[in-house]
Amino acid sequence: MQSRLRPLLCNSDNFIEYQSAYRTGHSTETALLEVLDGVYTTADDKQISVLIGLDLSAAFDTVDYSLLCDHLQSQFGVTDTTLDWLRSYLCDRAQYVKIGQLQSDTVQLDVGVRQGSVLGPLLFAVYCSPVADVITQHGVKFHQYADDTQLQLAMHADNTTDGLAVLAAWTADIRQWYLQNGLQLNPDKSEALVIGTSSQLQVATSNIVVCIRRRC
Repeated sequence: MQSRLRPLLCNSDNFIEYQSAYRTGHSTETALLEVLDGVYTTADDKQISVLIGLDLSAAFDTVDYSLLCDHLQSQFGVTDTTLDWLRSYLCDRAQYVKIGQLQSDTVQLDVGVRQGSVLGPLLFAVYCSPVADVITQHGVKFHQYADDTQLQLAMHADNTTDGLAVLAAWTADIRQWYLQNGLQLNPDKSEALVIGTSSQLQVATSNIVVCIRRRC
């Protein structure tokens, strides 16, 4: 199933272009090169780079089955028998924890794709593909690796007002999209980094406040 699905999904215009996981010819190296290229290009333009690394809480475990199937059908053209098979593969699962002779009660699973499964990572990438539209409408460069998202925004060190306005608008929109799709940002594992010359950083860092939490 994976060998049949992967070419269809990864070659679709709706699959995230800047996703370096689960794709042939893409890796952590291509993700690093893309980010570094953006930083160097920004430096050549005599601007600073604000990099924001976002992390999701229990990302694979909170994927909504019905929304995932909707994405597969409406955006990737997966229909009929194939879609029915995937729906049956995802739904009606249960889990329990067993340690030695002790076993917990069995709990039905309403959400989540199994980590470590063959199809799980690819289906997760499909589920998160629409977030690219939310990011690009704000003019923010980004790159993804699995459930980690690296955002980059260029701005002049002595005039960060416009850039910070973009960051504020983007943060509100991206958080809203994640919440609407059952995903949640993990602020404790999300980080922000400002890159520039020493003189640029002296000017910029006193003016830049990046807030990933619900309230600052």
